[in-house]
Amino acid sequence: MKKKKTQRGFAIVEFSDRYDHACSLQKSSIIGDKEHGNCIWFGPDDAQPQILIPGEGWVPVECPPETSFYTRMHLSQRQVKGLLPFLKKFAKTGEL
Repeated sequence: MKKKKTQRGFAIVEFSDRYDHACSLQKSSIIGDKEHGNCIWFGPDDAQPQILIPGEGWVPVECPPETSFYTRMHLSQRQVKGLLPFLKKFAKTGEL
């Protein structure tokens, strides 16, 4: 895991998941509020779409350049706080 700064100066942690896909955890530029707090972006950096072809396995899908994929979660502090108990239990026991 590498902690860096984005070109706009926001903190970002770059890492690879279990399948060696590039992922990141990044401080969002959104201004926090009392209800939601600040936000982070979390997830894979690229969608890497694939299709399962019988007898061949998973094969990359070519998409037009203007195709957009939603790959990262935009989480508020409140949402992260809600997820933390589950993540901590998984880190400790391997279960949710």
